[in-house]
Amino acid sequence: MKIVLFANTDWYLYNFRRSLALALRDAGHEVLLLSPDGPYGEKLRALGLRWQALPMDRRSLNPLREAALLWHLWRLLQREQTTLVHGFTIKCAVYGSLAARLAGVPARVNAATGMGYVFISGSLKARLLRPLVRALLKLALGGKGARLILQNPDDVALFARAGLVAPDNVRLIPGSGVDCTRFHPDPHRTPGQRLRVLLPARLLWDKGLAEYVEAARLLREQGRAVDFLLAGAPDPGNPASVPAATVRDWVAEGVLEWLGQVDDMPELLRGVDVVALPSYREGLPKGLIEAAASGCALIATDVPGCREVVQHDVDGLQVPVRDGPALAQAIARLQDAPPLRARLAEAGRRKALTRFDERIVIRDTLAVYRELTPAPATQ
Repeated sequence: MKIVLFANTDWYLYNFRRSLALALRDAGHEVLLLSPDGPYGEKLRALGLRWQALPMDRRSLNPLREAALLWHLWRLLQREQTTLVHGFTIKCAVYGSLAARLAGVPARVNAATGMGYVFISGSLKARLLRPLVRALLKLALGGKGARLILQNPDDVALFARAGLVAPDNVRLIPGSGVDCTRFHPDPHRTPGQRLRVLLPARLLWDKGLAEYVEAARLLREQGRAVDFLLAGAPDPGNPASVPAATVRDWVAEGVLEWLGQVDDMPELLRGVDVVALPSYREGLPKGLIEAAASGCALIATDVPGCREVVQHDVDGLQVPVRDGPALAQAIARLQDAPPLRARLAEAGRRKALTRFDERIVIRDTLAVYRELTPAPATQ
């Protein structure tokens, strides 16, 4: 079977879907990975995977450019004699599914982490685009050969209210999974004199960076021994991207340490005490799950996606969204109570193993493939 995995960045394919691609390849299927050009494409090829760059601009609204991309995808899927297309994020869902329909591809699977910028943002640009994107989504997600994978129950309810897809075509799979053999606690680590807190995310305002900086300032004013770390790179293709100059100003102020894009996340996570994600909304945050698997205590906002990973006072702490002082208070609470920190970390690790291990996610994803294809998706 020929399977195409289509995402809006090569970084996403490498960090979130390479295990799925390798599992499909090892099961005897032909796998083609598609994304805009980028440095992670060669890393995918180094794993023995077939990756191809597309002439795609994530932020483009140029009708001619977008028509050319759709035509390119249609010809490619037709030439490859594709059996199934799996698209990730809203734009890839729309373009991949439309091209697949034109090319006669029998099976279309799409994964979305919420409704995306167009539906969430209150900007004029987003409001103007909303009717067009809604119509395209209904066309792309419909039909008997289609399935939509969502990552949390809030998004399932959201898509149902929007009337974008038949409920029978929706499947709930929690995230892209984490390799719990790579992400694990360091049994020999002892806590240092200073609490180490990490926010691992793309540098987007809606990941809660402003609140993270506010919490860091508040705890510094209190004289607390807390190190605030930030791991992630700017995302210029996203309208909510935080400029690198702004982050450098925070570093110069002494508020936090910016690590940039970190390739060895397991090693980093084994060296921190707390991972905080004060996000405004998530599909299912992989950074939190990796942190849970690594034995970190978690702090997250009480929003869709995050609340699937963190249950307050059970396997982490929840704080209100857009509330820097509450985040500071939660960090201080964990600093003052090492036994609480250890209990939450142990519970988070157990949840990662039983609910979010990548083997579970890959198994459930292949089950969706089997619904749409006559031949089994495993051998």
